[in-house]
Amino acid sequence: MGQPVGNESGEGGSQGAQRFELPPGQRLQRGWPVTHYGPVPKFRPERWEFRVFGATADGDKRGWNHEEFTALPYTTVVADLHCVTKFSMLGSEWGGVPAGTILDLAPPAPAVTHVMVWAEYGFSSNLRLSDFAAERTLFATHKDGELLTAEHGFPLRLVVPHLYAWKGPKWVRGIEYMTADRRGFWEERGYHNIGDPWREQRYSYQEEPGDGPDL
Repeated sequence: MGQPVGNESGEGGSQGAQRFELPPGQRLQRGWPVTHYGPVPKFRPERWEFRVFGATADGDKRGWNHEEFTALPYTTVVADLHCVTKFSMLGSEWGGVPAGTILDLAPPAPAVTHVMVWAEYGFSSNLRLSDFAAERTLFATHKDGELLTAEHGFPLRLVVPHLYAWKGPKWVRGIEYMTADRRGFWEERGYHNIGDPWREQRYSYQEEPGDGPDL
């Protein structure tokens, strides 16, 4: 494990900790490799909408166009990014809209336990509601003060610092509140349903009872 270069206390376990160190099996990355499945989508601001649907508290859907979404409260977090391909970037500054802001503006129903994050081309990633609601989970528009490039997810990507990076999709278009878990794109293709890098939860064969909807 790498040497710590900073620390910030937070919620219990790995979820709230700002560790600035390498999880098991990871290597320090200089620069930011481009990794994704499929082509880079073309951004059309006049057609772009961020939607919240599923089991909302009032039963209604909620949506923001690009101008409305970028007008939401902006914040920054300093956090790591850990890719399941075994590289880690430490201490990047991410800027955007906290997931907590979306939860406040479009609350989930009391029975909601999970969120499905939807992105371009029907790509999806499932999260426990507690992971989505974590203090540093962020819908990022910027990294280190600069707008994201298209290859890195512009106009919007989810950053969930305490989980592997595939849990934070690029080119996000909305979230679905769910009252039961179901697997997203990579989770259906053999990746771990939770994806905690500190427990090295890379693949579905490592899952224990309770980790996934199929167990």
